[in-house]
Amino acid sequence: MKEQLREKIAGDITLSSDAGKTIRKWREEFSISQQRLAKHLGLSPSVISDYESGRRKSPGILIIRKIVNGLIDIDEKTGGKTLKKYDFGEKSECIISMKEFKTSIPAEDFVNAIDGVNLTKGVELTRDIHGYTVIDSTKAITSLSSFDYLRIYGWSSERALIFTGVKFGRSPMIAVRAHPLKPAMVGYHRPEQVDELAIRLATLEGLPLIKTDLPIQTLVDRLERLG
Repeated sequence: MKEQLREKIAGDITLSSDAGKTIRKWREEFSISQQRLAKHLGLSPSVISDYESGRRKSPGILIIRKIVNGLIDIDEKTGGKTLKKYDFGEKSECIISMKEFKTSIPAEDFVNAIDGVNLTKGVELTRDIHGYTVIDSTKAITSLSSFDYLRIYGWSSERALIFTGVKFGRSPMIAVRAHPLKPAMVGYHRPEQVDELAIRLATLEGLPLIKTDLPIQTLVDRLERLG
């Protein structure tokens, strides 16, 4: 798990269009200050600050590896709180299907693949999707702890969360809006009726809210063939 996370962070930074911003995102995810990271790496705090702000050109892979190793080393020495958070272990019972894509997929292509309809007309399908999680909303409500909630995001929050067993769609969108971690897209599988409040909340968050009426097995089969 530790090596997977190490590779994930390094790849995330290397492939990012703004490496400094992504370094800051992960440093803050580990709750490590610039000063502490710099001290651990034997650098001046201004070096970390310059990378994150873009004042210094994007670091090469050797520097990225050093930063990533530093984040993980510090976390291990302080109890491994963040490492434990990303140790997914067994899949939660509310997760029907889950996958990380090897290459990201344009949101429009993702929606077309599942015969989806964008209910948030003012939110364009411009983001890339890095993975998906299909969630049994009833089981999620009854069994999902705050810690387990993080597990539905897998290795990246830039994913589609697709909820099954939805009646009106209020509860999933309220849960998404209340949590600081946001997906790239929210989907409802065969909802009875989508409440205007759910659409309004999605629009406020700038998240495409997608509806698909495919049979569940067809939906899962198509998703598993993506990426």
